[in-house]
Amino acid sequence: MESAGQIQDWLLVREVQGGNQAAFEQLVHAHDQSVLRLAFRITRSETDAQDIYQETFLKVYKKLGSFRFECSFSTWIYRVVTNLCLDHLRRNRQRRESSAVEVTVEGDEYDSLNQVADDRPANNPEQQVLCRELCAHISRALTKLTPRERVVFELKHHQGLKLRTIGEILDTSEGSIKITLFRATQKLRFQLAGFTRERGKFDEARRDT
Repeated sequence: MESAGQIQDWLLVREVQGGNQAAFEQLVHAHDQSVLRLAFRITRSETDAQDIYQETFLKVYKKLGSFRFECSFSTWIYRVVTNLCLDHLRRNRQRRESSAVEVTVEGDEYDSLNQVADDRPANNPEQQVLCRELCAHISRALTKLTPRERVVFELKHHQGLKLRTIGEILDTSEGSIKITLFRATQKLRFQLAGFTRERGKFDEARRDT
């Protein structure tokens, strides 16, 4: 059964297909933040996310006439933005892997997105340092994933989408998404286990001094 939001989107799409430019502006307003947020989470770069955001709505505008109402508009637009993100990651994978740490540390993009430190006591600088270290390590760990693994992980754990919906977005089966998500989770667990071991050794050495 279609939701009220889905029906509203479809009505706006019909209006756009009939030449109503104001309806397209309403569609953009309804989905712009989710598109920008997803692009940022996947690329970890505000500049790249803004570029993909612009390209997404340009492509949506050009292709909206071919929208056939076989899925929700939100699923369709997620398909557009994730495909653009995948193309971006594949083109820039080598460069991103070599510069991911510097981008994260200097830009604080991961911290600003998740607001991890905000929930911690302001008078506990050691805890804040640990949070920053963990965020930086998680961001580095994400660069170890393939572009497809990264997109699936973000859609599932940060966008909260069901596996079936992710399969529709990426035009593949739910079983394939499960396998990709499992691989991504295993890789991240391995990377984070390394951080835990390193941190444990550091704390033990500090206690012995």
